[in-house]
Amino acid sequence: MRTSRILGTAFARPNLTALTSSSPSPSQISRHIRSAASGLPRATQKHTRTAQFSSLFGKTGGLSRSNSRESREYSTESTPSEAPPFAFAFDIDGVLLHVATPIPGAPEALKFLNDNNIPFILLTNGGGKHETERVKDLSQKLGVELTTDNFVQSHTPFRQLVEGPNSLREKTILVTGANAEKCRLIAEAYGFRNVVTPADILKAHPEVFPFDPLLDTVYTATARPLPKPIFTPGSGMRLSDALKIDAMFVFNDPRDWAYDIQLIVDLLLSQEGYVGTYSPKNGDGALPSCGWQQDGQPPLYFSNADLLWSTGFHIPRFGQGAFQAAVAGVWRRLTNGHELQRRVIGKPYSETYRFAERVLETHRHELLRSRGHHEPGTLKSVYMVGDNPESDIAGANDYKSEAGTEWYSVLVRTGVWSPKHAGEKALQGRFKPRVIVDDAREAVRWALKREGWTGPSL
Repeated sequence: MRTSRILGTAFARPNLTALTSSSPSPSQISRHIRSAASGLPRATQKHTRTAQFSSLFGKTGGLSRSNSRESREYSTESTPSEAPPFAFAFDIDGVLLHVATPIPGAPEALKFLNDNNIPFILLTNGGGKHETERVKDLSQKLGVELTTDNFVQSHTPFRQLVEGPNSLREKTILVTGANAEKCRLIAEAYGFRNVVTPADILKAHPEVFPFDPLLDTVYTATARPLPKPIFTPGSGMRLSDALKIDAMFVFNDPRDWAYDIQLIVDLLLSQEGYVGTYSPKNGDGALPSCGWQQDGQPPLYFSNADLLWSTGFHIPRFGQGAFQAAVAGVWRRLTNGHELQRRVIGKPYSETYRFAERVLETHRHELLRSRGHHEPGTLKSVYMVGDNPESDIAGANDYKSEAGTEWYSVLVRTGVWSPKHAGEKALQGRFKPRVIVDDAREAVRWALKREGWTGPSL
């Protein structure tokens, strides 16, 4: 298993080669990631209900390792010494929602946690909307008050790349996703000032994709003028006067795979990221990696690696991980087997869990202090509730908290994983959860029982 550096800390991931040296260094980016939680907005939720005492006995799933020796007695009286030492992290698709429809029990579970001052965050590989828009949408669908201070989606860490000595703020970046124009607006809200989309290039130069694109019906409506023209050989144009892309970002699942792959590969083959060029180093056997991606090409960022995700259809659908596999497959074919250099964040990578833990710690302190717990104490446990063994479960199992917090993986039956299609035989090694439960509500019940909760029943 190879490792690569992404946003400051090593990510374990298979079959990825070393990163190019033209991008921000890991140590520089890491400083901004570590400070992310300190700048989060204060919690806006206001709950003052008094908790009552009762016993809770929830049913558990087939892989539970809970027992009486693990349980800790805990009550809900509002005293600083009894602030909850545990919290939750929930995936969204397949755990809380099926597209726009709440999964039974999920809204009730979140309301219960809100009402009883038990902190939680939403940690999703989804994206394509700004955090404020997504939180508003989720609050309406789930009927639960949510804020951006307890929400992390796949591309949230991208905003850190606008800061520091190697900042991309003033550089020109290419973004794509399900709705590239929306991705552009998100990137601009993060602080990137020169954002180009595939539509911009296609509108200016339709010959870059000589097929039957949706130029008139889709791309024209969102295209903006290019900041510089594409390089044209033999035109007398100086390279410095041509359009140069300094980084490429896949914010969420692209729709026009053919064109996006063509454009991304063009830039991976380019000279220093100048659109319309071809590096003379490509295929040079005297150079490392035979010269592939050795000429200052722009780094390629993917916001998550999910091959599949749960939708309203009864069989999981391809996600961004499938697009990434397609790009990597085309690259291997073009380069006679060389691996694509790229950066991948999101679950299951440890840096995303580290980022999420900092967000959760900040949210937890603000929430509990607003309830009178001026000494919130140590966060001992986080229960990661997810539906995907390859992202939610593996990520929680692999993550080693710098603060000593233990992450427990809880798999639900409402999403990607299905006992009919995969079964428990697929849940081996890092993909094996601590427990399998029916849904998010049962996940909370199991965790509360394990924590020795003596407050209200869910």
